[in-house]
Amino acid sequence: MYFLLMVLAVLGPNVNLPAAHATGAEAVNDTAILTSRPARKLSEYRLFRDGKAQMPNKGVHPYELVTPLFTDYAHKYRFVYVPEGKAASYNDREAFEFPVGTVLVKTFAYPTDFRKPQDDIRLVETRLLIRQEKGWNAWAYVWNADMTDADLKVAGKTLPVSWVDEKGDTRNIQYVVPNRNQCKGCHVLGDSFSPIGPKARNLNKHYGYDAGSMNQIAYWSAHGLLEGAPDPADAPKVPAFDDENAPLNDRARAYLDVNCAHCHRKEGPGSTSGLFLTWWETNKTTWGYLKRPVAAGRGSGGFAYDIAPGKPEESILIYRLNSTDPGVMMPEVGRTTVHEEGLDLLRDWIRSLE
Repeated sequence: MYFLLMVLAVLGPNVNLPAAHATGAEAVNDTAILTSRPARKLSEYRLFRDGKAQMPNKGVHPYELVTPLFTDYAHKYRFVYVPEGKAASYNDREAFEFPVGTVLVKTFAYPTDFRKPQDDIRLVETRLLIRQEKGWNAWAYVWNADMTDADLKVAGKTLPVSWVDEKGDTRNIQYVVPNRNQCKGCHVLGDSFSPIGPKARNLNKHYGYDAGSMNQIAYWSAHGLLEGAPDPADAPKVPAFDDENAPLNDRARAYLDVNCAHCHRKEGPGSTSGLFLTWWETNKTTWGYLKRPVAAGRGSGGFAYDIAPGKPEESILIYRLNSTDPGVMMPEVGRTTVHEEGLDLLRDWIRSLE
C-alpha cells in the first residue's frame, strides 16, 4: 500500500500548488540561494508565489512537525525546497542530510484573534536555513507592514506584537527576531551547524496537502525530496505534546526533545550541564531524575534536583521553564513568555514520577 501511494503521488499533481505552475523567471532563484551574500529582500529567492498568503512556489513543499518548538505562541508555516534532481538522505535519529541548495523556510505569524486562527494574520518574520557549499547559513527576514515583502535583519530586531488568546484575553509581547549569532547558538551540533526540526520522528505524521492527506515521510520520498526512507510504519515517531491519548511520559519526553535537546545533549552547547534531554536517552539521571545541577547558582532557584520525582514545585526544570528572567529562564532565547500548556504537561509528568 505504501509503495502504491508513492507511485500515485509521483504521477499525480504537485499537491502543494494551485493549478498554475511557476516556470522560467518565476521559478525559485537557485543563484540567489547559492550566493554567499544573503539577499536583502526575501522575495529575491522567489520561494513564494504569494508571500502574504504563504503560497509556495513550484518545488517548495509545506510540512509540519508533530510537536513544534515553542516561540511565544507564534503560528508557524514551514516549507522545504530541495533542488530538482537532488534529495536529502534519511537518518533514523538526526536531522536528514540535505544537499547543497536546500532551503528550510519557517514563517512566524500571529492571528489577531486566536479564536479565529485563519483570519487577519500578521506575518512577523521568515527564517531561512540555506545549505551552501561550506555548510548552513541562517538568515532572518522581517515582514513590512503591508506584508508585500520581508527585509533582511542580520542584527535581529524587537517588534511589538499583540493578539487575543483563546480565552479572549489580550496578550502583548516584545517579539524578538534573533541575530545571526543567536541562530547559531541553538543550531550547533558538535562542530557543525545543523537543522533542528526535520527529523524522522518529528515528520512522521499526515499532512493535509491540496490533493489530500498523506504521511509526510511518504510524501517526501514520493516527490524526490528524500531517499533511503523506510515505510513510515517502520520509522520513529513521537506523540504530539497535547495528545491526551498518548502516554504522559512519551508526551513529556517529546516536548523536551524538540524544545530543549538541541542544546541539552552530549554534542550540544548545553553539554557541560550533564542534562541530556534527547528522545532516546535512557539514563534516568542523565535526563534529570534526582540529578543535582552542575552549578548551583541563581538558575537553580535553591532547589536540589533538576527533576524531583513527584515534586514539580521543587524541580529546577520547572523553575527555569516558568521564568522570564534572562538570567534564569530556559530556553535562553526564542521566547519572552511562559508556555503554560507545556509547563502544565511537565508538572503532571514530574508529579507522576516515583
